[in-house]
Amino acid sequence: MNTRGPADQGLRLIPFRGLRYVPEQVGSLAAVTSPPYDVVVRPDGLHHLESADPHNIVRLILPQADSAAARHEQAAATLNSWLAEGVLAPDPEPALYVYEQHDGDILQRGVIGALALSDPADGIVLPHEDVMAHVVEDRADLMRTTAAHLEPLLLTYRSDGDATGTTAVIERTVHRPPLLATTTEDGYSHRLWAVTDPADRADIETDLAGRQALIADGHHRWATYLRLQQEHSVPGPWDFGLVLLVDTARYPLRVRSIHRLLHGLPVADALDSLGGQFRVRTVGGPLPHALDVLAEAAAQGNAFLLAGDGGFHLVDHPDEGLLARTVPADRPAAWRTLDATVLHSVLLDHIWRIPDDPAHIAYIHDTAAAVEQAERHSATAVLMHPVREEVVRDLARQGVTMPRKSTSFGPKPATGLVLRSLTLG
Repeated sequence: MNTRGPADQGLRLIPFRGLRYVPEQVGSLAAVTSPPYDVVVRPDGLHHLESADPHNIVRLILPQADSAAARHEQAAATLNSWLAEGVLAPDPEPALYVYEQHDGDILQRGVIGALALSDPADGIVLPHEDVMAHVVEDRADLMRTTAAHLEPLLLTYRSDGDATGTTAVIERTVHRPPLLATTTEDGYSHRLWAVTDPADRADIETDLAGRQALIADGHHRWATYLRLQQEHSVPGPWDFGLVLLVDTARYPLRVRSIHRLLHGLPVADALDSLGGQFRVRTVGGPLPHALDVLAEAAAQGNAFLLAGDGGFHLVDHPDEGLLARTVPADRPAAWRTLDATVLHSVLLDHIWRIPDDPAHIAYIHDTAAAVEQAERHSATAVLMHPVREEVVRDLARQGVTMPRKSTSFGPKPATGLVLRSLTLG
């Protein structure tokens, strides 16, 4: 049951007692953090994180065992063990948390809290991508078994850009000493502050009450929150989900692509299958130059970069008749012309006939990793050009979802800096 009343029309963010690593019990805060579970490149990245520190958060978000049930039970046992040993401990009182990430000219600040859940039809939290049922099932069982939210979703909203409301609280708070500060190996510095002052929390509550958020990262976890809420008929902690809210009018995010790794499809076969229905050109390396060529082509229409055979192949200019036959016509033009739409409807479904499941397709955020894995396994990496944020937001407001894994907003919050227990509230 959702505790939101019918008169509520905006975001409701409440404080919680964050679970945080006790610095004296771990090698370093940086060594126990991880990227979000779906960004970790497996198996190499997983092994790297596991070896960084015996208490790395990846042992909770991506536990390793022979079955799904065993993995999730192992994660719950590990979490309980770390709590009993004092590796993780709850903060003394409920708080909202100001979170800052900084690297060079990139500065992101937002507020972490427990957000009241709402149905997409309410138009309060807008998804923009479809989800995969098996991933939601896996995340749901992990959350259910651990009774915890292990990593925050990334949600965005847009103010008028003034330093008022939530932004004013954030920009006052960052002048105080933080609860924690660390720099992860990707070069990002991270700082976290607790907001416990009732006046500050009231300013945030008032500011967010009329706002609408876009899910920037974490569609599967949001769907999981909603699924688990439905399982609990009594109002309580399952009516809220752990999120990071960022005002992109004040702190713009970067939008990147998520690339596809097609198992069992060599590049030569992928290209031969096109049969003249796309234009194909070989592009010289290195990778940054090939991506520049992709960007130029994508400005003119649908374009993809195929890699895996040691070279790069630009695939663009799809046949108009082919598009008319294969792309669903019952969606807005902005959706029909998305690269992800054309990739899935035309290339994957119609030409290559590849099912969208983990046995056939992997989704990889890191471009170089996608190319490296394709070359290692004689597979095909399909490199994508990012979608503009305004296109994503406009489609979401129309209630139109993009093909899953169409975008990657960032920087993403580091996993492991603050967790939410469903038993502590």
